[in-house]
Amino acid sequence: MPQPRRLVLCVDDETVGLQVRRMILERAGYKVLTAHDGPSGLDAFVEHPIDAVVLDYAMPGMDGGQVAAHMRAKKPQVPILLLSAYMTLPPDVTRHVDIYMTKGEGAPMLLQKLNGLFPGQTH
Repeated sequence: MPQPRRLVLCVDDETVGLQVRRMILERAGYKVLTAHDGPSGLDAFVEHPIDAVVLDYAMPGMDGGQVAAHMRAKKPQVPILLLSAYMTLPPDVTRHVDIYMTKGEGAPMLLQKLNGLFPGQTH
């Protein structure tokens, strides 16, 4: 019996990056919800049965670290993958996420790391 498709929430203020990520994840078999900022990402996170989050770090108003902290408080079991253009981030940011990667690592690494958040499951 096929596994149900996992629902991934992508949050990024850059429309092109969001569209590209959505396309990559949908081609890999995920269902994808998108949000263009932290507050709308938090709303979607609470309203939908999210299986994982792909979250941009550098966003105006509310950065990815703040969004991740709120998400952890609401649903601590949902894995969060944080994306950033920065090579390193402070520990007070990364402690709220399961995995961190730079945007330059590319689509294959994004899929590998996201799939790794679901142990024992193939996608």
